[in-house]
Amino acid sequence: MIPQIRPAALDAWLQAHTAQRPLVLDVRDGLELQLARVEPAGFELLHIPMHDIPARLAELDPERPVACLCHHGVRSQNVAMYLARQGFAEVANIAGGIAAWSAERDPAVPPY
Repeated sequence: MIPQIRPAALDAWLQAHTAQRPLVLDVRDGLELQLARVEPAGFELLHIPMHDIPARLAELDPERPVACLCHHGVRSQNVAMYLARQGFAEVANIAGGIAAWSAERDPAVPPY
């Protein structure tokens, strides 16, 4: 089961994973990234579109905590499940995606 983290609760998840700096993995495509960007605060942010994950898997550390982000949380859930199947130790889904991020965490991020 992949943990579901609301954007408002992300700071608590980040604090629980201080042994290794957590990564927020944005799996949206480039056009979506142009519409709304997340500014990293207390975490590293990496953008790899969902369809590129298998080819770029070596860029990710399987021992590092990863929270996946997309538009509404469906693609990021699929990526989180994929990463877990690939042996990643700690993966989570940011439930509600960028839409919830805008509403709960940073209203400067435009919803789309």
